[in-house]
Amino acid sequence: MESGSKDFPGSFQCIDALELSLNIEKQGFLYYDNAAKSTVDPRVRDVFKRLADDEKEHMQSLQSKARFLQPALKSKALCRNNKVESFIESKILGKVFPAPVGYKSKTTYTAATDLEALNIGIDSEKKSIEVLSQLVAGEKKMDVRVIFNHLLVEEKKHLMVLEELKQTLIQE
Repeated sequence: MESGSKDFPGSFQCIDALELSLNIEKQGFLYYDNAAKSTVDPRVRDVFKRLADDEKEHMQSLQSKARFLQPALKSKALCRNNKVESFIESKILGKVFPAPVGYKSKTTYTAATDLEALNIGIDSEKKSIEVLSQLVAGEKKMDVRVIFNHLLVEEKKHLMVLEELKQTLIQE
């Protein structure tokens, strides 16, 4: 991927990276929280609850970091917000994790089975990994790359947990 491509702008500020990451985590939380409430198998429910808790912790950490940076960036907010909001709308919202029914996205989900819910989670984590990998590849600022890479590591852990559980269910 080329830096500054149409699909993935080449450079973000730290606050932008935090906001983008926060949006991915929020979608993940909403998906896993809702999926945990609708699954039948207690193992699947427990994994979804744990992943929802992980996403919530990540959101809190990202919000704390964003609050720390916010006062220093007031003057750049308008220009930055348009770029970030546009990216979120076009590449993240409802495109990484499906949005819950009634959420402000066109893509919604309702899994008919626990296995389908797992597959949605697996696909969503893969999409998140793809988006974050492209952001890292196109980013020149080391501090911004660190933010995206941290989330990338977490998403890979979630993918591994989901794939292992899926294998267990399939083998039964």
